[in-house]
Amino acid sequence: MEQALRSASRPSSRWLFLVWALVALVAGRPTNGQSAQAGPAQNQAQSEKATSVISEARAAIGGEAKLAAVKTFIVTGRTRQVRGDNLVPIEFEIQAELPDKFARRDEFPAQDLGPTVTGFNGDRFVQIPAPQPPPARPGGPPPPTPQQLEAAARVQLLNTKQDFARLMLGLFAASYPSHPVTFAYVGQAEAPQGRADVIDVKGPANFAARFFVDAKTHLPVMLSWQAQPPPARGRGPGPGRPGGPPPGGAPPAGAPAAPPAGAPSAAVPPPAGPPPVENRLYFAEYQSFDGVQLPTRIRRAVAGDTTEETTFDRFRINARVDPRRFEPAS
Repeated sequence: MEQALRSASRPSSRWLFLVWALVALVAGRPTNGQSAQAGPAQNQAQSEKATSVISEARAAIGGEAKLAAVKTFIVTGRTRQVRGDNLVPIEFEIQAELPDKFARRDEFPAQDLGPTVTGFNGDRFVQIPAPQPPPARPGGPPPPTPQQLEAAARVQLLNTKQDFARLMLGLFAASYPSHPVTFAYVGQAEAPQGRADVIDVKGPANFAARFFVDAKTHLPVMLSWQAQPPPARGRGPGPGRPGGPPPGGAPPAGAPAAPPAGAPSAAVPPPAGPPPVENRLYFAEYQSFDGVQLPTRIRRAVAGDTTEETTFDRFRINARVDPRRFEPAS
């Protein structure tokens, strides 16, 4: 199915399907032989070079004055998302009021589901419809406490703000106070098709990414970062299924018996989670909207496999947004 998504729509951009893992970085990092005293000077040079690359990117996108005048935008488009063996179509609308209001409304035409909205308004997470805790079941786990629900909302808020920061890098090569980032120049990535300037991006809560900007057109071409792989959908045994843990918390057959009361228990290290994998966003097929060059296609890949492809049909710059879109569900 992923191959079908890849072959169904091949963008014309010469950068979209480059394998950047094979490119060489040059003129970027200090060698091991350089003295520690050169560190501050090296960092300053990297910061100044990164600022220059970002300025060139913003000039190519539309110019600093035009981009600084962007206060709101509305985007409509379509996403095709790989879920197991299925290709799920999603129709969406994004509304943003910069710098700290953002909401994406998704509709699922192939599924019997109502529309959903996720986003943020300042430091408030927006989710419509509001999540409902699962009902308590006899013998099952207790429902989540208000503190647990609040902690989950904080995680979702952070994830949404990080997604917003990645999108803003690809659209406007910009950092916003809602999730500010810093830039440091790494070097140039080389491939047979050309070169890209590479910038390290860092932000709150260990946010880190690598931003690729076409050295010739100065337009963003790719963003990469490391993240835990998403859980498999519909795969693997679970409670009450063959091969899964038995219900009710009973130990599986053959498991060692629990130590008697009062006996020292053996220290069992927690199971290690899966290692992080590389995520990539590819930006391609730029078009002009109100004098601003914006990508109309974004492809996302996880561990080298395409997981979704998004087409932006229309951008409306400084359009009137619906303030109700940024209000959390009651």
